[in-house]
Amino acid sequence: MKAKFIISSVLLGTALVTLAAKDPVLMKINGKDVKLSEFEYLYHKNNQQQVEKETLDQYVERFKIYKLKVADAEAAGIDTTAAFKSELDGYKADLVKPFLEDTTVRERLVREAYDHMLTNVNIDHFMYSMGRDELDNKKYIAFVDSIRNCVLNGEDWEELALKYSIDPSVKRNKGHYGYIGAGLFPYEFEKVVYETPVGEISKPFRTDYGIHMIRVNGTRPDDGQVHVEHILRLFPRNANDSAKAVVKVKIDSIYDAIKAGANFEEMAKNFSEDPGSARRGGDLGFFGRNRMVPQFEKVSFDLADGQISEPFETNYGYHIVKKIESKQVGTLDEMRPTIENRINSDSRSQEPRKARLEWVKKFYNYQQNPKLYSYLSSEMSKHGQYDSAFVADVVAKSNVPLYTYAKNQSKPLSELAKKLNPKAKLNNDAAVGYIISKIDPVADDDIMKYYVDNLINDNADYRNLINEYRDGIMMFEISNRRVWEGAGRDTAGLEQYYAAHKDKYTWTSPHFKGIILSATTDSIMKEVKKMIPTLGADTLTNTLHRTFGSKIKMERMTVAKGENPLADYLMFNGPKPKNKKYHEYMVLEGGLQAQPQEVADVRGQVTSDYQDVLEQKWIEELKAKYPVTVNKKVLKQVKN
Repeated sequence: MKAKFIISSVLLGTALVTLAAKDPVLMKINGKDVKLSEFEYLYHKNNQQQVEKETLDQYVERFKIYKLKVADAEAAGIDTTAAFKSELDGYKADLVKPFLEDTTVRERLVREAYDHMLTNVNIDHFMYSMGRDELDNKKYIAFVDSIRNCVLNGEDWEELALKYSIDPSVKRNKGHYGYIGAGLFPYEFEKVVYETPVGEISKPFRTDYGIHMIRVNGTRPDDGQVHVEHILRLFPRNANDSAKAVVKVKIDSIYDAIKAGANFEEMAKNFSEDPGSARRGGDLGFFGRNRMVPQFEKVSFDLADGQISEPFETNYGYHIVKKIESKQVGTLDEMRPTIENRINSDSRSQEPRKARLEWVKKFYNYQQNPKLYSYLSSEMSKHGQYDSAFVADVVAKSNVPLYTYAKNQSKPLSELAKKLNPKAKLNNDAAVGYIISKIDPVADDDIMKYYVDNLINDNADYRNLINEYRDGIMMFEISNRRVWEGAGRDTAGLEQYYAAHKDKYTWTSPHFKGIILSATTDSIMKEVKKMIPTLGADTLTNTLHRTFGSKIKMERMTVAKGENPLADYLMFNGPKPKNKKYHEYMVLEGGLQAQPQEVADVRGQVTSDYQDVLEQKWIEELKAKYPVTVNKKVLKQVKN
């Protein structure tokens, strides 16, 4: 994609607007309307990107030329090609994303997550299993709520947790988690933790893992993160005190060597039994609270930067820790990428889209058919029961609307036929509820598709953004054909232009023009020099290449002093280049020139100037070919 020729997208407001008189026609280019909103969008964006702002009149003239080129691209059928459509569709897929979610909800989630990162919360935790269905879950939630009431009435949390909690860690911690930080638990869990006041017990709540209840005991500022290296000597499986004592002797000898001046990182590589970090010199990178076992965490956070701990014991073995550095939680801008990644990987990722969906439903006045329940109940009674025949004969053939929106948009009941399980064993009331439960997913997809399809008509920001990319792709392609590649193809025109403006292209210093040959060894160079007199000029390079292959390299160039090390060495008394493969050099053809002698000597400059000539000629053609009218009254409405 030719992104550098297309102004990159910006996140714009997504308020839908009523067009008509609020967005009058500013210009007509070849009979095509240009609305005021589109002109203002590009005019203001252009001024934001310019060091020196253009006047309105200056920009109007440049805008007209821009639109004339787009008109020429349309006349050439560029917008009908498969390549154009594919490229624009690719951009559309990206450009529509900000309009599919409520950015205020996303920002709220980002700021909420950042606030959580600044604080640790001391909690107790109780967990109970999920039920097989909603009826079971209601019973289990009520049970957990009864446990909550027991605690509120003075019963002991630890005893109740040990007796009833299914948290795998309850036997070790008796329901006391201690301080936890942000990002360690599912968002639903974290949200309750941070929203429950100190000293209070949350109501029972659900996650994908079970039914929970937490008690908040206190808060503290987050300690940030530490960066440490460590050396680990593991305990044998089921180690007794004697086996641990043997490991202690080994870790002590390592510690003594480090105190005597041994390099910590080398000792970790050679003696640590943590394979993941040993090859990195024991480096564990940065980590925060509750990422390591308590003993390891305490030592790591208590050490001063650069300090090395004495050997200490955990359940895994004996460790020595070297603290590299510590850091506090960064600013919101610094932490934003991390927060965004977390949001995108958990349930919060859907919240901005859900909020946008609700807004879209409200905007289009979405209404589920209030008569649908009674219709289904009546048909079910007539049929007798829910079964495959009911799905095939009633649901699949019904035109009764499921819902309406945007005045006349709807889907019939038959749309649900393929969404239903015809073999489900349900009583009549449950069957009606089951059928109605399938409406929301269908409605959500339907109304969001309608929203996206109509976004270009209903939303000026989105329309202007798409038009910007559409016109940019077409303008690049037509400019490429008429000017950039056109200058390269028009060799006769290029030669004529150079001949007519030859005095314009001069050098301030001599240039080497020719071929330089590099050889791998002195003996190869001698063979080359011996062969050269036997070869004709027209076969020289081809024969040498076939004979010596990769043992030589030939480079054609036109360069001034300082532009090529080989030319500097051979023609301008520079140092001999150092190359791992080629060591001998000679001028195979050519020499110094005081001034350019042909267009090839200054092709880049001439081509650029000739492109300017073709550009101006093209613009004059466009002005004569396509009519342009500007509504002066509307132009006065442009906001500076």
